[in-house]
Amino acid sequence: MAFIDEMTVHVRAGRGGNGVVRWLHEKFKEFGGPSGGDGGRGAHVYVRSVRDTTLLARYKNIKEFNAPNGEAGGNNSKHGGNGEDMYIDLPIGSVITNNFTKEIYKLDKEGQEIMILKGGNGGLGNERFKSSTNQTPEEWTPGKNGEEGEFYIEVELIADAGLIGLPNAGKTSLLNALTKAHAKVGAYQFTTLEPNLGALYNYVLADIPGLIEGASEGRGLGHKFLRHIKRTKMLFHCISLEHGTVEEIQSVYKTIRKELEDYHPDMVGKKEVILLTKTDVCMPTELAKKVADAKKNIKEWKDKDVLTVSVYDIDSLKKLSDFLTKEFAENNAKEIADTHNEDADMIGDFDDTKGSQKTAKAMKKQARKPRVVKSIKDAKVGGKVSTKSANTKTNSAKARTNKK
Repeated sequence: MAFIDEMTVHVRAGRGGNGVVRWLHEKFKEFGGPSGGDGGRGAHVYVRSVRDTTLLARYKNIKEFNAPNGEAGGNNSKHGGNGEDMYIDLPIGSVITNNFTKEIYKLDKEGQEIMILKGGNGGLGNERFKSSTNQTPEEWTPGKNGEEGEFYIEVELIADAGLIGLPNAGKTSLLNALTKAHAKVGAYQFTTLEPNLGALYNYVLADIPGLIEGASEGRGLGHKFLRHIKRTKMLFHCISLEHGTVEEIQSVYKTIRKELEDYHPDMVGKKEVILLTKTDVCMPTELAKKVADAKKNIKEWKDKDVLTVSVYDIDSLKKLSDFLTKEFAENNAKEIADTHNEDADMIGDFDDTKGSQKTAKAMKKQARKPRVVKSIKDAKVGGKVSTKSANTKTNSAKARTNKK
């Protein structure tokens, strides 16, 4: 199934049901007055995120979505049924833009639901119009039309790491070797025409189609997929060692970095790992010298991890796989810690302000409140004096007698 990451559709919410004119007929009471019910509400339209990156391909032949209408009102003041709300499933990372209102909706989490269109209200039946001066109303109102709009949907893949670089940098071959994916590989440029995904120990790797100079302005194929890089947590910049000199490697690196920055400034702030691919084209001694010279002369690599790999070298693949899983685990632990810290800050803010103040006031109020002691009269249970109260009264009477 072909990967589709953008489409435009027309969506219409349900129309409200009409109100009706009806009359109440009961046994021995033929003319009971108006009893026309209101129409039901038209269906709302929601978008819902699911874990299926190929989902848009199912909608490639669908250009319009129409939600169900509400039912008309009934007799005996019966309200018409509401239209069943429509849910349009979209991949996680989808960005939905209403071309009419320019509103933007983003689906970032699995199971997230967002209402994009409201259904129309139902019409009023003739029972609504009865009054002391109009006891046989013939008035009714039609249901309202639901909202509608044209929506542009684009998918920004959410991956743990993205493989970027020039065409033929070995990204797809590396993805296949690490994740057992079966993406197409060829000895020519632009073999990858769509993003490829693979899973490494439940972590998602994305192979982004090759970028070239001017990609941010629309040149080549990679510009269509630059938006996918925005959602990746890490970038693995693949540079082929087929580029013989350090100057060529540096030029290739700067070309891709410039395209990322021109497309979106935030993209150059992501964590980046330099991955020198196709090490099999160099002799071991030549490889070590070339890597050392690149680290020394390319100042942008000063604080970055620089790794080498070849799909024909099992040891280098194992080393890269271990590095990836370690980085992913650390990132996930950091995200969980940040989430817990945010929750703790929210609880702390609550405790330090209104929560603690209310608790202190309640305790002070309780301390000032006098203890209430019930009298003997209040000790009656079910209209009779309780045993304890009766004994108390008897003892008091004996004490008065003895005193006398």
